[in-house]
Amino acid sequence: MLCHLQCLCLVSPFPSRTPCQGSPHYLIPIHHCLTFSLFGRSVNNFLITGPKAYLTYTTSVALGAQSGIEECKFQFAWERWNCPENALQLSTHNRLRSATRETSFIHAISSAGVMHTITKNCSMGDFENCGCDESKNGKTGGHGWIWGGCSDNVEFGEKISKLFVDSLEKGKDARALMNLHNNRAGRLAVRATMKRTCKCHGISGSCSIQTCWLQLADFREMGDYLKAKYDRALKIELDKRRLRAGNSAEGRRAPTEAFLPSVEAELIFLEESPDYCTRNSSLGIYGTEGRECLQHSHNTSRWERHSCWRLCTDCGLQVEERRMEATSSCNCKFQWCCTVKCDQCRHVVNKYYCTRSPGSPWSRGKGST
Repeated sequence: MLCHLQCLCLVSPFPSRTPCQGSPHYLIPIHHCLTFSLFGRSVNNFLITGPKAYLTYTTSVALGAQSGIEECKFQFAWERWNCPENALQLSTHNRLRSATRETSFIHAISSAGVMHTITKNCSMGDFENCGCDESKNGKTGGHGWIWGGCSDNVEFGEKISKLFVDSLEKGKDARALMNLHNNRAGRLAVRATMKRTCKCHGISGSCSIQTCWLQLADFREMGDYLKAKYDRALKIELDKRRLRAGNSAEGRRAPTEAFLPSVEAELIFLEESPDYCTRNSSLGIYGTEGRECLQHSHNTSRWERHSCWRLCTDCGLQVEERRMEATSSCNCKFQWCCTVKCDQCRHVVNKYYCTRSPGSPWSRGKGST
């Protein structure tokens, strides 16, 4: 059923959600619904026609997708392509969709975000039919340690992520295969970055034996991992005749026979990226003119410090320094009990932006790598 001013009225595992009037269902907040819109019409179709049992997970799916989007924006904040909103649709029903390495990252990080959030909620007991993975408990893991404790249930998270994200892929061509492959690469990244956490046992803290379990890594680590995969993504040439012979996306899985086993966990793409330096309305590219960059900044990486070169200079633009007034908290004092009160101090900061050179009718970019 639908609720006024809300997205969908769904069964929710979270008691804090607002119930719909006269219904045992719950409202999904509007900002979560906006996340769903990024996935295209396929999501709404799935929510209406898909298995009713899986409606319980829609809030977590929305939060997971949002975490993927936010991580994408963080990872590409100082790149020519900076994960714009118009690039976040996870469906090939729009035939104008590209098959670039940027598309591969969007699919991987979104799939990983959904799996990460579902797994986390599962381990926290937010779902009635899911809990810790105790399948290995009691078994010897290595010298001086055994499996025990509460391992994060990635099997469950992977299942739900695959169900929701892969179901959006309706195509049967090379792009569909690419998207499904990258969805899976994102889920494999969640597994690859898991960490073993241990607790010591023994007389007087001797740690003669340890009990260990697997935990999810922080999602920022997941973003770093997939960004490295993006940097070395592989361009794939597929045999179109082979695809027409039945190697399609219809089975809701990435057909491993389409690619070599060695690239299973790698990001793949089919076409080179366009020139992200120059604005191109037909392709939805905004260009780098007007973008902020970092220069002479402390506590920044070498890659960030070179952002003015990548965004401005190498795109035929100049770097313009602007002095701006900023406000921040200062002179903070602790007051009994128990608050902190701060003054608001004004100070001048230097910011840098990409601007068109005088006399240049347009910027000439060298393309994106």
